[in-house]
Amino acid sequence: MRIDKRKIALVGCGMVGMSYAYSLLNQTACDELVLIDVNEKKAMGEAMDLNHGLAFAASNMEIYAGSYQDCRDADLVVICAGVAQKPGETRLALLKRNAAVFRSIIEPVTRSGFNGIFLVATNPVDVMTRITCALSGFNPRRVLGSGTALDTARLRYLLGEYLHVDPRNVHAYVMGEHGDSEFVPWSQAMVATRPILELCQAGGRETEEKTGEEKSGSGSAARGGTAGLAGDTEEETISREQLQHIADQVKGAAYQIIDAKQATYYGIGMALTRITKAVLGDENSVLTVSAMLKGEYGQREVFAGVPCVINGNGIRRILELPLTEEEQKLFNTSCRTLQESFEGVL
Repeated sequence: MRIDKRKIALVGCGMVGMSYAYSLLNQTACDELVLIDVNEKKAMGEAMDLNHGLAFAASNMEIYAGSYQDCRDADLVVICAGVAQKPGETRLALLKRNAAVFRSIIEPVTRSGFNGIFLVATNPVDVMTRITCALSGFNPRRVLGSGTALDTARLRYLLGEYLHVDPRNVHAYVMGEHGDSEFVPWSQAMVATRPILELCQAGGRETEEKTGEEKSGSGSAARGGTAGLAGDTEEETISREQLQHIADQVKGAAYQIIDAKQATYYGIGMALTRITKAVLGDENSVLTVSAMLKGEYGQREVFAGVPCVINGNGIRRILELPLTEEEQKLFNTSCRTLQESFEGVL
């Protein structure tokens, strides 16, 4: 794949697709962007609107509405197309309808001669990524979904806010399904190089010390709260209960946003851009994308959100983390949910 050309074909010009396109433009993440949509007129209008902002962009991009034939020399085909769930419609029925939509997309894309990387954003993203892999016949390492990349960003933001630390210095992941069975492996969460669970223990010890000193009347309560991260009051110490609350906030974020504004699109648009830059920049960056497991974590064939090394060839490798027994059980449950969702779709 020629990583110097940086051509992207975006399929689906809805809110997610166009948030991604707008993010690409603002970050000058590619040189050429072709917009493809079943509504050709809409794709043309979106291309015009983006082009009118080029005068304010940091560098030039070629943006236009096109067809599946334009995918033939693209480095990335990013799929944001899909149908919405109807009232009373089952998850399986929705999946079957989206599978039909994907069949109408992937067949002409592969027929064009496309030989790059598929990146999928359509929900349920783990199952739709697996469908993309099955329909395309591509090497699974060249088919990835946005997975839990956005969930991981939400987690790091909330942890950073709670700990008063830049989220970029928080290293923690959300794994499994991008959905209700996702989980946070807290044993692998760190601030810089210090494990968060260790901070929980330190915070607990310091709270006990403070309580003892207050009872003895010394008045010299220990300073620094949770090892100098969360303040110097008992209320600010890190607790496992608060960590679980943060994990629940991450899991429920999409529901809360949808309740407030009917859809989520800015965050996922930026997450897709981050994945795109890792591919086109051949970065070898670690991101939690939806990838096919081939024995990692004791799972096979299923696509799930896991930390992966991403470069110009797609998924270079899955970075297998040493989960605790309880975390492994949660991951197994999540993968079982994804396996059951996929069965009967194709």
